[in-house]
Amino acid sequence: MSVALASSSIPSSTRQEPLRVMVVDDSVVIRGMISRWIASEPDMVVAASLRTGLEAVNQIDRVNPDVAVLDIEMPELDGIAALPKLLAKKKNLAVIMASTLTRRNAEISFKALSLGAADYIPKPESTREASAADNFHYDLIQKIRNLGAKARRAAPAPHAPAASPIVPQVQGLRPAPTARPMVAPVAPAVPTPLARRSFSSQMPKVLLIGSSTGGPQALMSLVTELGPVIDRFPVLITQHMPPTFTTILAEHLARSSRRPAHEAVDGEVVKPGQIYLAPGGRHMRVARHGADVVIALDNGPPVNFCKPAVDPLFMSAIEVWQGSTLAVILTGMGSDGMRGGKDIVAAGGSVIAQDEATSVVWGMPGAAANAGICAAVLPLNQIGPKLVRLFAGDRS
Repeated sequence: MSVALASSSIPSSTRQEPLRVMVVDDSVVIRGMISRWIASEPDMVVAASLRTGLEAVNQIDRVNPDVAVLDIEMPELDGIAALPKLLAKKKNLAVIMASTLTRRNAEISFKALSLGAADYIPKPESTREASAADNFHYDLIQKIRNLGAKARRAAPAPHAPAASPIVPQVQGLRPAPTARPMVAPVAPAVPTPLARRSFSSQMPKVLLIGSSTGGPQALMSLVTELGPVIDRFPVLITQHMPPTFTTILAEHLARSSRRPAHEAVDGEVVKPGQIYLAPGGRHMRVARHGADVVIALDNGPPVNFCKPAVDPLFMSAIEVWQGSTLAVILTGMGSDGMRGGKDIVAAGGSVIAQDEATSVVWGMPGAAANAGICAAVLPLNQIGPKLVRLFAGDRS
């Protein structure tokens, strides 16, 4: 799939000053490719291009990056060992772990998330494959842009100019700015109240969850509180994630919830007491088959640049459960789930979105909240208890 980066929106918080990105990878090919991509974006610059985690730890004070793209397998100090050292030196650094798509690296990426990494991205096995390189390019730039904007907002006001950066030795790159300019404080805008809908008068019969960036951590936290819901109702989840990663996420969800969780299988019957996770690289839908509801997987094109995508699950659920559908949209980039959420509400169902303060990126839940389709916009720690009450019969 070929995607155009120029069409992507740029968060307003990054327009005044380019995001400073540190690229850390022992492959000169990957390091150069990522650096060129970053240098071509108007809202970001390469602050350093480094070969090892040790170099990154030693140089972070001088480089002062907003975002680090950190390879997992490197000499001297690998990514998982460098991660806590980098975060100890700069708490608000947004770290994106990059790795090839193996089970071992997927497990390490999950560990990195628990240690404070903001996100992960699988590197294509071969950059010669045009579609794989395009997808990697698009995903990486979007992650840098969105996570960097949040990191920048969370950063304390600068008291002194940053030291000179280490300018990467990549042909065609423009030098990164040597200091962050002082900006006069701006009075915070008064937020516009978001429209809320009443919860459906119908008893929910299924729980649907959509998530992306920050989703694995949010999901593992949420399912620990959903035991009473899972025991009586099916739970279907679409998390933007590649193959292998979804296999491991399902295992983590099973451990966290202490309930059966697995990647959905085409044609299997949907039953209460189970968590069904869309497998990486396949869209998950549901359909009626006689008296049963079954999983329907397909290998169609990406939806909202994602595969699996949330909208196909949400839209298909309406044909099965109509107004008895309850959907939750958790942290993530983009707007996937918003269109399907609109259809759920139009059919008489309900949508809950995670709030901005507890989201890693308030893209997907923000799109739903701003569209006025949500019955509630809640912090992550309040969503589980609210769902338990709703599935027990509370309609408020």
